[in-house]
Amino acid sequence: MSKLKNKVAIVTGASKGIGAGIAKAYGTEGASVVVNYSSDKEGADRTVNEIVTNGGKAIAVQASVAIAADVKRLFKETKDAYGQLDILVNNAGVFKFEPLETVTEEEFHRQFNINVLGTLLTTQQAVLDFGANGGSIINLGSVVSDNPLANSVVYSATKGAVDTIAIALSKELGSKKIRVNTIAPGGVETEGTHTEGIIGSDFEKMMVAATPLGRIGQPNDIAKVAVFLASDDAEWVNGEKITVSGGAR
Repeated sequence: MSKLKNKVAIVTGASKGIGAGIAKAYGTEGASVVVNYSSDKEGADRTVNEIVTNGGKAIAVQASVAIAADVKRLFKETKDAYGQLDILVNNAGVFKFEPLETVTEEEFHRQFNINVLGTLLTTQQAVLDFGANGGSIINLGSVVSDNPLANSVVYSATKGAVDTIAIALSKELGSKKIRVNTIAPGGVETEGTHTEGIIGSDFEKMMVAATPLGRIGQPNDIAKVAVFLASDDAEWVNGEKITVSGGAR
């Protein structure tokens, strides 16, 4: 398969979970992939090794998307390694479910700095590095932007911002042949949802019960749509949000 042959992609937060799934799918489809990570070097190396073992091209680059200097270095190392950039996936993100009364300034800024500011900083740099043919930017949102859960006020607000960013930038950057779209996953089984105790909990049962297709999502469910949005098959798709949730709303 070669939907992304000769393309170069940065996938942020790709050491595990949805990001790793997208990075591996891109490698399978022929892209050269930059696996970005903040702290999980072991996970990033594992993602790279799987891509390379399957015949693809990939490198791991450490950078915090919330720090402008780190972002500049991430993109410089991408250009140094592959000479171009065609795709940016803004997947890096954090979440914490907690009631309003326990929300702190620190937690608010942690989520907004990574989920929202990080998306803006990486997009700024991508616009500078895309070539004359433009590029594809894919933001990872969530179904909670339209249907927030109790105890998710900060996280839901960040994902609402991500939705709005994509719409605004699709209009601002379209003249440069840069497409900006959002994928909104529902519940997905990842290392993060295991760590947070969601998998195997009553909360997971509630999510599955609310999903018409009757299961929780897997990273590859999201990756397939990310391949489409990055490919020429989606050349007329811009400013859209595709919900990938098994029908959950």
